[in-house]
Amino acid sequence: MSAPAATTTNEFLSVRAVLRVVLVVVAVVLTIYLMYLLRRPLTWIFIAGFLAVALSGPVNFLSRRMRRGIAVAIVYLCVILTPFLLISLLVPPIVTQANNLIQNLPEYAQQVTDFVNSNDRLRQLQEDYDLTGKLEEQATKLPAQLGDAAGVLTDIGTGIINSIFAGVTIIVLSLFMMSSGRRFLDSYAARQPAEREEWLHRLYGRIGNAIGNYVAGALVQATIAGVTSWLVLLILNVPYALPLAVIIFLLDLIPLVGATLGAVIIGVVTLFSDFPLDTIVWTIFAIIYQQVENNVIQPRIQAKAVQLDPLIVLVSVLFGSQLMGVLGALLAIPVAAAIQITIREFTALRRADPVAAPATPGPAASSAAP
Repeated sequence: MSAPAATTTNEFLSVRAVLRVVLVVVAVVLTIYLMYLLRRPLTWIFIAGFLAVALSGPVNFLSRRMRRGIAVAIVYLCVILTPFLLISLLVPPIVTQANNLIQNLPEYAQQVTDFVNSNDRLRQLQEDYDLTGKLEEQATKLPAQLGDAAGVLTDIGTGIINSIFAGVTIIVLSLFMMSSGRRFLDSYAARQPAEREEWLHRLYGRIGNAIGNYVAGALVQATIAGVTSWLVLLILNVPYALPLAVIIFLLDLIPLVGATLGAVIIGVVTLFSDFPLDTIVWTIFAIIYQQVENNVIQPRIQAKAVQLDPLIVLVSVLFGSQLMGVLGALLAIPVAAAIQITIREFTALRRADPVAAPATPGPAASSAAP
């Protein structure tokens, strides 16, 4: 007589389980959709958190010698002034060279025409298609067509304004996280059991050290690349050696491909300096230096910062660049290191937890049993 009641109960439980699964799926989908809608501010918050962790090292170092507020102000003032310093170094030579190219373009077109006229095969093509005539015509029109670039410049200006707004927002968020972010983490850890609280503090410390060491190591590595490149460019007497070295410094911060990209850019510049001597010397230097950097400098600097397998580094950089471009490639390795540290610490915590094993009767108990 109790079978129908049991069947009804099982059906009710199964319906409730299905309803619970449906609600969980709906909640997950809504959460993912909400994160997609808020992807820009969430990205800013993530970058601000990374910046706060990365700058905590210099702030703590200066805090031992002065008040923490002054230390925070000095560090963030340096961060704010760095883009303006880079702009002041890079923009003037770029503008100067662009103006020189535009003004000298008709002369370059005439040189191409003279070269074509001196070659029988090229002269025949010139007579058939008038290639150099069209080239000189476009070169003559180019300076007058610069006014048409106003729309493009407007779009660039809008992008710069948006970037400035995003940068200011990230700096402000990072300041708040620097001043109160760790307090929130500590308060969360304080509500946990003693063993879990100790584990959380150890986890915070290891992740912070890994990110800080990675940033410091990347800056040291990029500085070495920039300084050595600057010295070589000075020896070769390449114009604007310092701005070119700054480009090498910035691109060397990008994992895997940054150093190669910087070497290629400088190699193109040397084509207009003293070709082919400067180009040959620079190519030999770039190949040798990249081998030294990959096998000596980088392993020594980053050995204690992020102990990641090369495959994990490659995959994390590919994922990061696909998600967030160059910025994602920069943040990919420390994020992968933080995930690895969390997994290892969680595994160690699970192994350290005592597991209650089922009691087995000993010999005395067995003999005493009736």
